[in-house]
Amino acid sequence: MGTTAVIVTDMLNPYRHEDAGLLQESVARIVDPLSALIRRASESDESEVLLVYVNDNHGDFSATRDDLVAAARKGERPDLVEPLVPSPDCVFLPKVRHSAFYGTPLEYVLSRAGVEKVVLTGQVTEQCILYTALDAYVRHFSISVPRDAVACIDPELGQAALRMMERNMRAEIVTAGTCLP
Repeated sequence: MGTTAVIVTDMLNPYRHEDAGLLQESVARIVDPLSALIRRASESDESEVLLVYVNDNHGDFSATRDDLVAAARKGERPDLVEPLVPSPDCVFLPKVRHSAFYGTPLEYVLSRAGVEKVVLTGQVTEQCILYTALDAYVRHFSISVPRDAVACIDPELGQAALRMMERNMRAEIVTAGTCLP
């Protein structure tokens, strides 16, 4: 597989929660750059780029990929979901907490593929992306975060999270158009 993994976090969202309105505005700005990045990752040689979706199961421990896709498509903003629906052949891991590593086989998947660098995308910058970055850092992965492919609830906290990842986790803060080999 690859030495770089593009990790798409929590983009299958029905947007029926307390912060949904604030989040939707931010997600609307990242859909185009993120979908272009996903397309480039999908078209890349598997020996160079691995595409991995990690998505919250929203408390439904029996939910499959198809269930999560269907729920997101039936949610408040299917227009934000549709361009980012994972293809049937990409790696898809359900998660239950903030970090994409916590309680998932992500570390094993990345290790088996020989991944050295992770590109973290999706939502929410100041929560799931930040905690995933920390877990990637302590596992000795290089980290890139395309600022135009992560969405936040609170813009101030989102910017602070990017600064924390850059300073404390040595993350490279880039754009979606520049983060793949």
